[in-house]
Amino acid sequence: MRVEAELLVDLGCTIGEGPVWDGDTKTVYWLDLLNNTIHALDTLSGKVSSMDVGQNTGSVAPRRKGGLIAALQHGFFYVDFRAGTIKQIRDPEADIPENRFNDGKCDCRGRFWAGTMSKKLDTGYGDSGPAGSLYCLDAELGVSKKIAGVTLSNGMGWSPDNNTFYYIDTPTNTVAAYDFDPATGEISHKRAAVRLPEGFGALPDGMCVDSEGMLWIAFWGGGGVGRWNPTSGRLLQWLAVPALNVSSCVFGGEKLDELYITTARLGTDVEAYPLAGGLFKARPGVTGLPTYAFAG
Repeated sequence: MRVEAELLVDLGCTIGEGPVWDGDTKTVYWLDLLNNTIHALDTLSGKVSSMDVGQNTGSVAPRRKGGLIAALQHGFFYVDFRAGTIKQIRDPEADIPENRFNDGKCDCRGRFWAGTMSKKLDTGYGDSGPAGSLYCLDAELGVSKKIAGVTLSNGMGWSPDNNTFYYIDTPTNTVAAYDFDPATGEISHKRAAVRLPEGFGALPDGMCVDSEGMLWIAFWGGGGVGRWNPTSGRLLQWLAVPALNVSSCVFGGEKLDELYITTARLGTDVEAYPLAGGLFKARPGVTGLPTYAFAG
């Protein structure tokens, strides 16, 4: 089945990223990474609001106590979107100022996972070694390093039974799978869930998981989102997006049957892709997993 995404909000983001569904407020949050902005769409009223946080935006997630948790350029922060304020929690890479945070997501116990990368890779095509790491911020605000030696930390997600953690380090062209212990947050037994075929021609970016355990991967340079089976490693479905650089996706809506997709104008012929940088929506025919909130 071929499905195409339709434009929802046209803000022309340089790098639109990190869409998040807040089921309590029926709000989609997403980011314009290099323009230091968090955007919010109230899906009930259609109102769009924006907040400048003064530094590159990596990822956000809802917080159980209200507001957002964020991984920004300089570490973990609380974000009060309504008040327009941020408060730093801690920066695990304060000694690596040339790095910044990128994708992040909360697990079923409310821990916030987010990874770092060199700012040399801000264009998606720069040259840098494995300078980043994947971190986990727990409800007591403790930070632990989960994976070291990461080049471009991107999509992550968990299986429906929460026993498997999926993770993308983009230049590997692979989705890695780990055994996951929900009680402790420990990961182990790394293996490949998806290896992109040689000559695929696009880079794996953000990712989410549907209720059947399939992986929805956004492709930078690929003009779409693919649904992949992590057991067989095969592509099952392709969702076309009218933008070249597709960065991430999340399931939302009342029934979690809507896929919200972010895109970028960076590195794009805007005459060929005039809607690049927009936020898109599609109904792919399956439902997704809920977005978990930060417990701290």
